Amino acid sequence: MNLRWRQYWQMLRESLWFVPGLMVLSAFALAWGLVTLDSGATATGTRRFSPPYDPGVDAARDMLAAIAGSMLTVAALAFSLTLAAISLVSTQYSPRVLRNFMRDEVNQFVLGYFVSVFCYCLVVQGTIRGPDEGRFVPATAVLAGLLLAFGGVAALIFFIHHIAEGLQTGTIVRTITRETREAIAEMFPLGLGEPIVDEEKAQAAFAYAAEQQGWKPVVSDQSGYLQQIDTAALMQWAIRHRAVVRLDYPVGAFVGTGTSLFSVRSGMEVPGDPPAEWPDDLMKCVALGRHRNMEQDVGFGIQQLVDIALKALSPAVNDTTTAIMAVDHLGDIGGALARSEFPSPLRSDGRHLRVLVRTGSFEEYIRLSFDLVRINARGNHAVFERLLRALALVASQAATPERKAVLREQAGLLLEFAGQTLQTAYEQKGVRELYAELQHTWQGE
Repeated sequence: MNLRWRQYWQMLRESLWFVPGLMVLSAFALAWGLVTLDSGATATGTRRFSPPYDPGVDAARDMLAAIAGSMLTVAALAFSLTLAAISLVSTQYSPRVLRNFMRDEVNQFVLGYFVSVFCYCLVVQGTIRGPDEGRFVPATAVLAGLLLAFGGVAALIFFIHHIAEGLQTGTIVRTITRETREAIAEMFPLGLGEPIVDEEKAQAAFAYAAEQQGWKPVVSDQSGYLQQIDTAALMQWAIRHRAVVRLDYPVGAFVGTGTSLFSVRSGMEVPGDPPAEWPDDLMKCVALGRHRNMEQDVGFGIQQLVDIALKALSPAVNDTTTAIMAVDHLGDIGGALARSEFPSPLRSDGRHLRVLVRTGSFEEYIRLSFDLVRINARGNHAVFERLLRALALVASQAATPERKAVLREQAGLLLEFAGQTLQTAYEQKGVRELYAELQHTWQGE
């Protein structure tokens, strides 16, 4: 699928109108089909089966009117609950969590169900004719409306349960953690050509990339967050033009209008090659949007959990338990990063260097996870202790001395900051003892 179409599809998935709109159209189609079935059976005088419920004209009209009115009322209630939940999530946790709530398929389906049943009943009611007009009651369509009304009762109960479940802190942070782990499993730039992992080739590629002459900037004609990169299209572009493409911004960064998003130069495999023409369609290989997403952006998932922790630690909220829960899941994500092999930022077509990308390192992700939380946990020994346990969890899964050194540095900073901000000797002693207990994990013993 084209990158632009993928971006549009993602926007539709995160909207509250797309699925309900499709369901309303389906309701019109269902009403038309059942009424046509009933009208054909009435005209010929034959029925393959007799409907178990065959009301009169007035009863059918009254029942459909009652169902339509109640469904519209329930739809208004459902939309009100949704807006209230969105407001609560935004203020209690983080505005960036709204994306997960709005793209919830259950919420979209239930909202669409109530509106579509309302439309269905209106359409069917309009086809009922009294004796003066040539009596016609679409019994099958009326029965379907009654069954849809019963389904609406079940949908309302389930919707209230789902909203209550979705607003719980555990559900929110678990959803963010799951999506972030999925992004880690497919960490960018996997899929972008072949990595250059040979040390000599990598050093040569780095030396070549460091040359300042010959690079031509490709300026962005729009602004927004770098959401996705079409890896196949980018590699094909570089091969087709025998060029080397350098991505000057990492995924998730904000790109301003007029800034250099790419730098390109002619390839080094054919000395004396004339410079390739740099067409404007290189910008089609990237998608810029109003906000970040986690398709290729591991840092955005971490940032959401950090935001939840910071909001919980703010004086206005002062919810240590929520902050601890966010820290626990940051440790889980850190463990997944510690076990992962980060893909090379140097990508080739199998023979020559073609693309250089900016990617996050293990150290950068760990700093993003713990620095701000540590600073905002000033004087809170419970959060300090849980941060130490999260670091120990990550360190127990770190495979290299370099990664353990990063975690050892974080633990040292935490111990130092705890000593500066904790008010009582009792609290400081608890943090020091826990640090000594867990020290072996990041010391590599």
